[in-house]
Amino acid sequence: MKLDIIPVTSFQQNCSLVWDEKDKSAAIIDPGGEAPKLIKRIEELGLNPKMILLTHGHLDHVGAAIKLKTHFNCEILGPAQADEYWFQMLPQQSRQFGLFEAEAFLPDRWLNREGEVIQLGELGFEVLHLPGHTPGHVGFIDHVHHIAFTGDVLFNQSIGRTDFPGGNHEDLMRSIKDKLFTLPDDTIVIAGHGPYTTVGQEKMHNPYVHG
Repeated sequence: MKLDIIPVTSFQQNCSLVWDEKDKSAAIIDPGGEAPKLIKRIEELGLNPKMILLTHGHLDHVGAAIKLKTHFNCEILGPAQADEYWFQMLPQQSRQFGLFEAEAFLPDRWLNREGEVIQLGELGFEVLHLPGHTPGHVGFIDHVHHIAFTGDVLFNQSIGRTDFPGGNHEDLMRSIKDKLFTLPDDTIVIAGHGPYTTVGQEKMHNPYVHG
């Protein structure tokens, strides 16, 4: 497995490129914006994008999805359908955040079945439902390489916001404690923003979890 993390937009959202080194089949996880920058990097690496995976429907995580889908002719998967209203509200999100104008769209397929494994060459990502930041939020877990792409649920020494419409703090804490914290301690957590961390580090030191 190969991984490249590219922070995009003023929100410095972590867009992750993951690929199978054997045939360069790639997934683009949470392309939040700056499509030309992402396209340039993908082509520099010689990747063959097969899919775009979205953890949730906030603009800073989906803003470049349609441009990348069109450029690379690949499908958009996720999140769960409970986030549909966020996709419908993309024009309003654009005005609220002042990033760029984004049109409403829907993924090619919702990821409503927890435990589904998405195959990418020889790589596999289990879909984990992680509501709280948004109701349809999902994560993508590579159990073989102990890597979790968790969007805006758990950060290095912090947790996701729950003050947006549909956010729920109790759901967020259950997603962290009952799901992410059951993963092995050495699982690397690639969060939606900021530096990576591990499950074990956050179990021991995250003040928002223990506070």
